[in-house]
Amino acid sequence: MAFGDLLEQVGSTGRFQILHVTLLCMPVLLMASHNLLQNFVAAVPPHYCNAHTNLSQSQLSPEETLLITVPQDQKGKPQKCQRYVTPQWHLLTKNGSDGSGEDGDTKEGLDVDLQGCRDGWTYNMTDMSSTIISDWHLVCDLRSLKQMGQTVYMGGVLVGAVVFGGLSDRYGRRILLLISNLLMAVSGTCAAFSNSFTLYCVFRFGCGMALSGLGLNTFSLIVEWIPTRVRTVVGTITGYSYTVGQLILAVIAYFIRDWRWLTLAVSLPFYVFFLISWWFHESSRWLVMSNKPEQAIKNLKRVANFNGRREEGEKIDIKMLRESMTKEMSCSQGSYSVLDLFRTPTMRTITVCLSAVWFSTSFAYYGLAMDLQKFGVDIYLIQVIFGAVDIPAKVVITVSMSFIGRRPSQCGALILAGVTILINLLVPYDKTTTRTCLAVLGKGCLAASFSCCYLYSGELYPTIVRQNGMGWVSMMARVGAMVAPMVLLTGEYIPWLPGLIYGGAPILSGVAAIFLPETLGSPLPDTIEDVVDRGSGRSSKMSPKEAIILRDTQANLIKQAA
Repeated sequence: MAFGDLLEQVGSTGRFQILHVTLLCMPVLLMASHNLLQNFVAAVPPHYCNAHTNLSQSQLSPEETLLITVPQDQKGKPQKCQRYVTPQWHLLTKNGSDGSGEDGDTKEGLDVDLQGCRDGWTYNMTDMSSTIISDWHLVCDLRSLKQMGQTVYMGGVLVGAVVFGGLSDRYGRRILLLISNLLMAVSGTCAAFSNSFTLYCVFRFGCGMALSGLGLNTFSLIVEWIPTRVRTVVGTITGYSYTVGQLILAVIAYFIRDWRWLTLAVSLPFYVFFLISWWFHESSRWLVMSNKPEQAIKNLKRVANFNGRREEGEKIDIKMLRESMTKEMSCSQGSYSVLDLFRTPTMRTITVCLSAVWFSTSFAYYGLAMDLQKFGVDIYLIQVIFGAVDIPAKVVITVSMSFIGRRPSQCGALILAGVTILINLLVPYDKTTTRTCLAVLGKGCLAASFSCCYLYSGELYPTIVRQNGMGWVSMMARVGAMVAPMVLLTGEYIPWLPGLIYGGAPILSGVAAIFLPETLGSPLPDTIEDVVDRGSGRSSKMSPKEAIILRDTQANLIKQAA
């Protein structure tokens, strides 16, 4: 008897599993809200320098004050970061308003001294009531701090993946899920009430850590309580929950225009999720592997009762449980580390190429998704479009991987994404519709690439180091997400450089993916020797059992890199 048979005995797809998966998917809906929250809480409103203090008592209208205080840029709009050293009163004259001074000199020809915004800024808050930009004046010399905030958050996601991943294997999935929900709720609440940008970054770092803990332990609890035959369906539901979450964020942000209330709105539900998490049952698989068979049996009997199979549950004893976990326990023997990913030439090639694929996919994905204002379209509308495009993208890549193969699908998705981003550099800025369409196509390709690389990586790495391999490439994705916001800063000096980098990286990694072996129709490798044999063309015929295992790995297809 295998452990899957025990699940069948207590009811593998009964009421418990349905409720279990439903409750676990609820927090996933708001995980996207925290990942993409920066688009709204850090939106940069139109702004210009405040007038000189000696003009506060003047009888001038706001338009007249702006005219004599702030010069205009080439587009005829007030400059954002400079003002006249002294008010230019001559511009109030009729001729001056037309562009000429009293002495006949044109306004453009005047040699006027300028200075920074020494008395602060005035913000046009038509679209939003407040953002962290307007509250803490993260403009002009401090504009780089906006991107720093997102980098700090992604740093938390990276640290959380390392910390919570190890702790969940040691202390269990349920307790870490409880901690992650509470950490997200508390950190999000504190971020909403932060009185400085430094504190805001500290608490957003905590949100990033919590997000990793939620993702890792939610996925583990789902797959360890459901049978193999429904993992693909359940995995698809979980992945689309994240996609729907992107649409939910746009709706919430549309109705809540204050950044503090918005942050609070996407954080408070995690207090409810924390309370719900007390109902979850610890994974019986993990309990057996951690030498806690009595608790594992107790959980299995509770599940049997919940599913109306009390009599079947009473038949389970410690001997039956240990026998069912013999295979899992034997597979866990032996010591393997990240170093084994680089031990042979074939493994080095796979790891280096996959690292490039994961890094560039995450790098370009967040480069596009985290700067919606640059497209000149309503950010709420484009957030909806960016979220909705993931749905057909995942369908297309699933069909492509099944019929064309993993390698061409991965290469094609990355190269097409890079090409669309590069083409966008050639489109004039005022062609907002064309620019938006290209960006949506690129984002869809990157979402498809994410789906592909999860499945592809799981099939490339052998069983003995699969977890190490997935952990390594996931870390590379986090690094890409951290670097992405900082690249936007180069646009202050060379406007086209961020687009070139965001477009070039996927193309280069798409070329690197050509050197990966194809896995469509191949058995899953169990050892490093199996990987070497496959790379040299010595592959064995796939058995029916291996075919079932291979199909089962498609459950990873829709998992998001969050």
